[in-house]
Amino acid sequence: MHIQTQEEAPRSPQATAQYGPESGSRWFGLWDGYFAISYLVTVMLLFTSDEDQVHRAFAIGALTLIVPWYAGLGRRPMILRTKSRRNTVFSAGLFLLFTSSSTLDLGGSFALFAVVPMLMMSLPMPSAIALVVLANLWPVIVVWLRGGQFDPHILSVLPISLLGIALSVLLGLWITRVVQQSADRAALIDELRRSREREARLSHQAGISAERERLAREIHDTLAQSLTSIISLVQAAESEVVANPERARSRLGLAGRVAQDSLAEARTFVSALTPPALRESSLVQAVRRQADLLKEETGLTVRCASRGEEQPLPMAVSVVLLRSAQEAFANVRKHARDARRVEVLVTYAPDAVRLVVRDDGAGFDADAVPAAADGPDTGRDGGGRDSGERNGFGLRGMRARVEEIGGMAEVSSSPGAGTVIEVTVPLAPVAQGSADE
Repeated sequence: MHIQTQEEAPRSPQATAQYGPESGSRWFGLWDGYFAISYLVTVMLLFTSDEDQVHRAFAIGALTLIVPWYAGLGRRPMILRTKSRRNTVFSAGLFLLFTSSSTLDLGGSFALFAVVPMLMMSLPMPSAIALVVLANLWPVIVVWLRGGQFDPHILSVLPISLLGIALSVLLGLWITRVVQQSADRAALIDELRRSREREARLSHQAGISAERERLAREIHDTLAQSLTSIISLVQAAESEVVANPERARSRLGLAGRVAQDSLAEARTFVSALTPPALRESSLVQAVRRQADLLKEETGLTVRCASRGEEQPLPMAVSVVLLRSAQEAFANVRKHARDARRVEVLVTYAPDAVRLVVRDDGAGFDADAVPAAADGPDTGRDGGGRDSGERNGFGLRGMRARVEEIGGMAEVSSSPGAGTVIEVTVPLAPVAQGSADE
């Protein structure tokens, strides 16, 4: 994000115009009030002057014409701080009206308090200073011309005019600087407001993306895997319904239980509650139930054990390890060809908890599978999976889950030697993060 600094203030007219009408008019109202007071005071002085009535009327008229001239031609360029031919025309007309009023009645020279700042805001600095000097000397020139010859009394008035020139220039510079700083501040506020809106919009989009990713992982780890199991069980039951109806009924009953568990899981992650498997049991018990389900579905020998003193775990750790076990079992169902045995081990340590799932299937070449790919999901069947599953979540989603809580997931395998999936999660950082929340 780039925020313009004050030194970058004199930007292009397009950039200035972006802020001018909206923010510049707010602070320019103060200048309008100053201009109106200067005009009224000068008109009052003209009304009380000793000049001829006709001259005085024309002087007031010339002074009054400055008001629409400023409102119609000079005000907008001052707000936008643009320098164009329009500014030159406005400044020339302003100077002409002022000199006309001062020539007809010297009381009109009091309008210098309004004329000088307008010249400073409308013209480039060198041209503005030259015209301001001439405007301040104009009353002296009028007195000299009216006398017809050089009056020594003018020498006594000249220092006052020179002081007026200095004060006018300083006043004009100060007002110009204040106007510029006010416009810059308004532009900066507008830029900061837009930046905050962009940041809020990006944060909202990031939250939506993260929630979509979470739901996708939940669907893959629960519903998709459960539906795969149900389909396998139903297909197996269909093939045995004639030859072995008792076994077919058993498989259908198991499919019904898996469907009920899937329904509970769906209701859980929609309401963002604790998974049912962990609601009233420990991690080891939940993993053991998943292992028993794998044994019933596949007929494999599945052993589940734990080491170390079992301890309560932060819910984030328990959920990630349970989902990792489910993903490992899903890969065994789909890809561990020729497997006969699956061993599951949950190890508790003071500073970490570790989950290991080992099978004695066909295995695959782990070195040939990119780390970002789905590991065994991509390689165990020799790439025979369909493109939808190959681009799915699988072990890639498992790695993402584990890394989100500071853990590490490793897949070890070689052809003919089975596969080992190991997930290690440190406890201290996760527990501390949970406490902070």
